[in-house]
Amino acid sequence: MNDLVTVRRAILSVSDKTGLVEFARALARRGVEIISTGGTAAVLEKAGIGVTPIDRVTGFPEIMDGRVKTLHPKVHGALLAVRDDPQHQAAMTSHEIAPIDLVCVNLYPFERTIAREGVSRDEAVEQIDIGGPSMIRSAAKNHDWVTVVVAPEQYEAVLRDLEALGGHTSLALRRELAASAFARTAAYDAAIAGYLAETPDTPRRAFAKRFAGGYELVSELRYGENPHQRAAVYSATPDAGPQPAACIPRARQHHGKELGYNNINDAAAALELVRSLRIIAPGQIGAAVIKHANPCGCALGSTALQAVSGAIAGDPLAAYGGIIAVSGHVDLPAAERLTRDDTFAEVLVAESFAPEALDALRKRWFNMRILEVGPIDQIAGPALEHRSIPGGLLVQDRDLLLAAPKEFVHKAGPAPTPEVVRIAQFMEVVTRSVTSNAVAIGGVDAEGTLRLYGAGAGQMDRLTSCRLAASKAGALARGAVAASDAFFPFPDGPQALIDAGVRVIVHPGGSKRDQETFDLCEARGVTVLTTGLRHFRH
Repeated sequence: MNDLVTVRRAILSVSDKTGLVEFARALARRGVEIISTGGTAAVLEKAGIGVTPIDRVTGFPEIMDGRVKTLHPKVHGALLAVRDDPQHQAAMTSHEIAPIDLVCVNLYPFERTIAREGVSRDEAVEQIDIGGPSMIRSAAKNHDWVTVVVAPEQYEAVLRDLEALGGHTSLALRRELAASAFARTAAYDAAIAGYLAETPDTPRRAFAKRFAGGYELVSELRYGENPHQRAAVYSATPDAGPQPAACIPRARQHHGKELGYNNINDAAAALELVRSLRIIAPGQIGAAVIKHANPCGCALGSTALQAVSGAIAGDPLAAYGGIIAVSGHVDLPAAERLTRDDTFAEVLVAESFAPEALDALRKRWFNMRILEVGPIDQIAGPALEHRSIPGGLLVQDRDLLLAAPKEFVHKAGPAPTPEVVRIAQFMEVVTRSVTSNAVAIGGVDAEGTLRLYGAGAGQMDRLTSCRLAASKAGALARGAVAASDAFFPFPDGPQALIDAGVRVIVHPGGSKRDQETFDLCEARGVTVLTTGLRHFRH
């Protein structure tokens, strides 16, 4: 094993040609012989970079529409040979195999292909790369001697090593790149396995038989939920499936201390809540305050100031030291509201910030983490969420469904007005973000802001959740709308809400005792709307 390995000969064969010419030109300037295939070779030759065609190395033409071109002993022998092993050296000499010191391969775009609507099975199968993963794995296995590059983002690190080490790469870098290479092929194979598991009889894509990641390390964290726990944050790669462009791991931090595990977890929850508000009210700005993974405040407004003020008003005591997310642009008036002595957020997340807003926040709060995520969009596709358990992993589709206004079914009490349905939809969004058993109360306050008044979260029985929500809402519960994430098993919960003054109750329905609840509410003049959608969140 050598710490430093000279790069004299490299094979470049890539689908994603981002930065390819610049990378190849830098290698050529160092006298590296560049071997290439098909389209990659054509791009390099057009750029005036000398290329050795793969068939000149193998002595065998590319055949079967390029399906077979690098699957040859003169390629894999060149990659797998242990350079200080006399038997390997003898085999290389006997068979006229020259070593290859660097492999730069990124794979056929299988994941992007199957994400296209209407793609045929034949199109998908043709994008299953064989030669690429084979070369990656050979090079990664032999990382003591070979440098393997699987993404354009790695070019800079390789060139930096070559520059600093006089044309060599370090063992530390080669080992790091090898780990990344095996992670890439694992994720690639998992995507293929998941696709092939789908049959005409399956209504949607089946889960893969084996699960592989698709995530890359962003940074290690100071600690996890508690100081004695190690922690890190990873960013999803394309292999992980459809992801939002606006997300916490890729946010731009303008100010404040390093993010911690709990900060990131709550910031992600806050962002997802305001993303949902954007969906139901695209012309308004949403704001949410998350504390210990639960919303203690949430509001919609015509301005960021109105939304932020309404969200903080939901539970000012709990909001202090929470995480705030805003679904739009934070201007100076909103920032000034956040600089009051009665308000402090550990993290502030928003689409964007006015320069003067940033200045005001930085001047007032030294430690507040300020994150800009860019345009908030809805996730396209069947995004998955994962939860590790001892001995395994739970995987499920994310809960992205919300009832449309026409899907709220009137079951009891006065018929709902369009305004009542609007509030009911808002409350469904909020309740979906509250830990089960979840009950939330809200409405339009005296300032005309649609907001959360109080929530009961994480209780073992729904009656207690109702009582907690009513207690938090106080006098504001009178005439308000209450929502539950699941049906009421008994009418005692609705009774507690009615006693607090609630005039509209929203829940999925489906209990054997639903009619008892409907009868109670009919007798008390309380409107009941069912959605048919349960939103458990554990």
